[in-house]
Amino acid sequence: MIHEYAGDFDNRYRNAVPDAADRVICVRNGEVLYSDAGGAIRYPTFREVGEAGEYLFSLGGERYFSGGAEAFGEYVYHPARELRAGACTPAAFAGVTALHLENWYADNRFCGRCGKETRRSETERALVCGCGNIVYPRINPAVIVAVTSGGRICLTKYNRPNARWSLVAGYNEVGETIEQTVLREVKEEIGLRVKNLRYYTSQPWGLSGSLLFGFFCETDGDDALRADGVELKEARWFRPGEIDFPDDGFSLTRRMIEAFRKAEA
Repeated sequence: MIHEYAGDFDNRYRNAVPDAADRVICVRNGEVLYSDAGGAIRYPTFREVGEAGEYLFSLGGERYFSGGAEAFGEYVYHPARELRAGACTPAAFAGVTALHLENWYADNRFCGRCGKETRRSETERALVCGCGNIVYPRINPAVIVAVTSGGRICLTKYNRPNARWSLVAGYNEVGETIEQTVLREVKEEIGLRVKNLRYYTSQPWGLSGSLLFGFFCETDGDDALRADGVELKEARWFRPGEIDFPDDGFSLTRRMIEAFRKAEA
């Protein structure tokens, strides 16, 4: 998965200023500035852009800062989801993680309590307001659920153009445990009751500012699929030999489908 390529990722906050060789990741309207010349993602350095904002993190011995530079030379703004189209690399992970942070900064320029402008803390990753409100980075917990029955797995397609086969998924709601989220989302999306929940693993998913929790489970009784027709347009049972697409190495969803196909989960 994409975060497994992060190497020595260090997200501890530092009140730092950029050096000439530090990387700058610029995010604008859901797009990220980078060069993909030669098939590799490359972000500009502080020397190249001449400006930078907040220190974000370090990765692979390089420090990354936020920025807002215009496109120039080989550096072009790309839709953030194009980071998923290439190979899983530390640079792709850096991009989606910077997107998560930059979206949070942009969404909290003003205090939700009193409406005044927030400022960035000099001691921790937080935005603070004179009224005493402190805002920490928002992380949205969500589940990815592999529902199985009789040697089959349920794959679904979202109700949107060009949707790919995926798994049941959804966000945790207020007052729920993450296990209760699994039960509710499966019932809402495909109309089934499930049992024997088994936690698989988790994944940070910067494209939606989420932390994904993967579970396998089994049907409890009737296994007739009933896609909700709102979020999902289709749900089908697949046997391992019927799954004809590979693990993309990027997402928890594909990792779990591959684990089922290879009988590794």
